[in-house]
Amino acid sequence: MRFLLFATLFLLVFTLLTLFISKRLVNKLHFKPIYKRAFNIFLSFNLLGVLGYMLFRYYPVVPNFIYFLFSIPIGVIFLLFTTTVIYELFNYLIRITSKENGRREFFKKSLDFSALALASGINAKALYNAKHIETQNVTVKLKNLKKSYTLVQLSDIHIGGLIDKTFMASLVKKVNDISCDVVVITGDLIDTDIKYAKEAVDELQNLKSTYGTFFIVGNHEYFHNITVLLDYLTYIGINVLHNESHYIGNDNEGFNLAGVYDIFGYRIKAFEPNIKKALEQTKKDSPTILLAHQPKFIEEVPSDVDLVLSGHTHGGQLVPFNVLVKLQQPYVKGLHQHNESTQIYVNKGTGFWGPPMRLGASSEMTVLTLI
Repeated sequence: MRFLLFATLFLLVFTLLTLFISKRLVNKLHFKPIYKRAFNIFLSFNLLGVLGYMLFRYYPVVPNFIYFLFSIPIGVIFLLFTTTVIYELFNYLIRITSKENGRREFFKKSLDFSALALASGINAKALYNAKHIETQNVTVKLKNLKKSYTLVQLSDIHIGGLIDKTFMASLVKKVNDISCDVVVITGDLIDTDIKYAKEAVDELQNLKSTYGTFFIVGNHEYFHNITVLLDYLTYIGINVLHNESHYIGNDNEGFNLAGVYDIFGYRIKAFEPNIKKALEQTKKDSPTILLAHQPKFIEEVPSDVDLVLSGHTHGGQLVPFNVLVKLQQPYVKGLHQHNESTQIYVNKGTGFWGPPMRLGASSEMTVLTLI
């Protein structure tokens, strides 16, 4: 029932966006009617692609190239909507600044071709960005840390569909080439049932680091039989942090690594985050790093936590939706000094959700040097 409601709302939103694009962009273009009709037919088929994506999102039983074709329309509609808004703005400026009909007609035709060029360009760029994971090197100074450590953060991989075994094998190789001390995965690892994702998830066994790989759940794990997933991750050697902490390093030279469940647990009254429990075994004379999927959890974090590592936002994934993310989360990406004692770093996401597209927010693997 929950899926049906979400799918209905999802399709309704994209139908309204498509109608807006058709009315405010396509129908205003100074092109022959046959070309505008072809564009509207393309938009209709594009909308069918969104329907196909919703059907196979949770049950990826179709070949990857078909899933790829179903995924792209979501991003295309988003970016065409952005193009349409820009087009409307410039169209308005032409109307109020150009008094001569001939001059206005010239600028209008130039705008029409520019709009299509912009739409094509940003869609191609967004597809390219999603396929290339950038390594973000960040240095963080922690009070009372006796020696330096290298930590790799992965987040929001969203295994399922296009994020498959091949993607994960390549990602694991990138991590292993760094020779880090510890790997952390800050939630939203999978976007389907574990039975469809086992081959890709199994690649995590090949991660190499001095102290191992640690994982916390994100909100998407709650949608896909979370208990089975966490048991399986433990089975393959991943350290799942169940509102608990581990000490990284020798004697008192290291740091506390704590992790909590996601705040989505509050909604379903299960696997709820408990910061007090997560910190009760920490060494007070060593710095503490907390893994918490959503940046907004920082509102519950006490002052004795030195650094929070989060994800969830995807950095907005597609401009201008980073602005909307900012309305819901205190931080969208990067390193921030939250208060006098606590810093937070927000990973933009190593994979992607929905369309294989990113614009204004690259896919990210973070290498944190702790000093």
